[in-house]
Amino acid sequence: MASIMIRNLDDGLKSKLRIRAAQHGRSMEEEARHILRSALTGEMPAPTNLYAAIRRRIDSLGGVELEIPDRQPLREPPRFD
Repeated sequence: MASIMIRNLDDGLKSKLRIRAAQHGRSMEEEARHILRSALTGEMPAPTNLYAAIRRRIDSLGGVELEIPDRQPLREPPRFD
């Protein structure tokens, strides 16, 4: 089995890991292994496109009817004579 060393771990993060390990009755090392295992062996969610993500977020708010103005002919481009 491989081993890793994690340097520069914030004190607050280490404290949270210690508390979480105690709540689950594990050592800090075993809790870290459990966290890594569950994070890396889970299925990755399918990527969604931006439109679908925005639509899901605002769909419950209802829609707005916008008045779309008639199209006008394009103006003449500027001349640089």
